[in-house]
Amino acid sequence: MPPLSVLTASSGSHPDKPLAYPRHMMHDQLIEMTGLDLRWKALASRDHAADGTFVYAVTSTGVYCRPSCPSRRPRADRVRFFDTTMDARQAGFRACKRCRPDMVGLAQPGIEAVRRASAYLAVHADQTVTLDQLARVASMSPHHLQRRFKAIVGLSPREFQSALRAGKLRTSLRDGRDITTAIYEAGYGSPSRVYEAAPTGKGMSLSNYRRGGAGMRINYSTIASPIGQVLIAATENGVCSVKIGGSESALIAELKREYRNAEIAEIAESAEKTRREWVKAIAKHLRGDEPRLDLPIDVQATAFQWKVWRALQHIPYGETRAYAEVAKSIGKPKAVRAVARACATNPVALVVPCHRVIPSGGGVGGYRWGKSVKARLLETEKNREI
Repeated sequence: MPPLSVLTASSGSHPDKPLAYPRHMMHDQLIEMTGLDLRWKALASRDHAADGTFVYAVTSTGVYCRPSCPSRRPRADRVRFFDTTMDARQAGFRACKRCRPDMVGLAQPGIEAVRRASAYLAVHADQTVTLDQLARVASMSPHHLQRRFKAIVGLSPREFQSALRAGKLRTSLRDGRDITTAIYEAGYGSPSRVYEAAPTGKGMSLSNYRRGGAGMRINYSTIASPIGQVLIAATENGVCSVKIGGSESALIAELKREYRNAEIAEIAESAEKTRREWVKAIAKHLRGDEPRLDLPIDVQATAFQWKVWRALQHIPYGETRAYAEVAKSIGKPKAVRAVARACATNPVALVVPCHRVIPSGGGVGGYRWGKSVKARLLETEKNREI
């Protein structure tokens, strides 16, 4: 899915550029609003499709780069995002000589119109906004705006506003607001609308989400592998998280942010045998010794996400499928972008093998944990050896 680059300008962006969120909004709040930090995701996966939509700068080197720059991935706390190369230069950064970001044209047809429309939707997330009304704000025909908005953002205007509304509800619940007040303040006409939209996922009730997963007991273990550190977390009911990264401490911190009120502890040697067996199964899978993972999953998801993830689990080890093929296999041939979003939001990497889904046009495509990790996994499975 194309990154929400036009929506997530950082505090380092040009002051005259309209933003789709209040300038004082913190980074963590922005992630809550959109569901995913898509700029960082594009950077981490070196997504060529994101080139020209934004640049990022590294404070420790003073250099700014295009998203697909092949240089070593920087630490997140040293990264600043900018809408244009000019913004980056005005902030005191210089162009990377390796990826030459100045050589990439940043203009996209309709990008300013989409920027205005996304800003308007963010301000009016709790109101009904028609496409005709939005088209007047963007100074573009409704049909053209719909097409350009989805091409640039990856969501339709209506889907984008729904994501904003759900994010506002989640934030209110986490801030301790009572459920009824939070529902109406987020713009839902009635409680039934909330459950139809399922903004907190199918597996957790609104009251549990408000408590941040309080009462849940989660155990985790980390293992070193050829693709980096892998964190496996599980409840008594099944695996709830599989994360891949370079830093064990960062993965643990991310897990604790995700389940901030849950009881979280490392899996001890004396722990329940079942959970240790789940970790061992994933370790064997990474070595190529256990091609098929058939582990119980305990995550929050919509019915559509479950349908996609089950389809992914049926892709044979060593094979791949295009997003369009997955959409067709679940009886939704036109839901290619929705399938891509379900892959991107998969919380249990490897157990649900979203890395086996690739673009129809070739290449490995994007991956939450990095394009190089995805390529290594596919190569391993193809050869059945590391």
